[in-house]
Amino acid sequence: MADPTTQSAQISSSLNASSTKESSYYVMKMVYWRDPKKSAVAFGMSLLVLVSLATFSVISVVSYLLLALLCVTITFRVYKSVIQAVQKSDEGHPFKVLMEKDLTVQPETFRKYVDVCLTYLAGFMWLMTYVGAVFNGITILILADIIFFSTPLVYEKNKTQIDKYIELIRTRVEVTLAKLQDKLPGAVKRTKAE
Repeated sequence: MADPTTQSAQISSSLNASSTKESSYYVMKMVYWRDPKKSAVAFGMSLLVLVSLATFSVISVVSYLLLALLCVTITFRVYKSVIQAVQKSDEGHPFKVLMEKDLTVQPETFRKYVDVCLTYLAGFMWLMTYVGAVFNGITILILADIIFFSTPLVYEKNKTQIDKYIELIRTRVEVTLAKLQDKLPGAVKRTKAE
């Protein structure tokens, strides 16, 4: 019979993998504007937060966001309690599923993700030193938000034209690299297999 802790870890990891796939599905659905109302709300809220950060301090924006979240959750809880009282049902706490959810992460899994993220973070921070010398950080975030929500839709609608130009650029780059390798002494020649 399997060890209960090992069995629990396997179940937990399979649940984490399925929830990751599910969340990436919802993100892709939102980015490609499959449900325009949800995508518009997400885009509007993210842009509102970024513009607020450009105008107000981080502490003010975070405190107002948390206060708004608290007001919404309390209102929802009171609404559900009133509905339960009127309908005389016993549904329980509306956030019971979220409160009972297991949020433990195995140390090995955590360490693996941290190691990978630190490598990418170091490269990203080095690159951002040069970008930050030219742009303001909040401006970059606002532009990234707009690009994140608009580029996939534009690509999806104009896929054939964009792919044609990307292939044209790719062939020109390969031809240019081949010419440079032929002219440079001691350059490593690339084969077709590479």
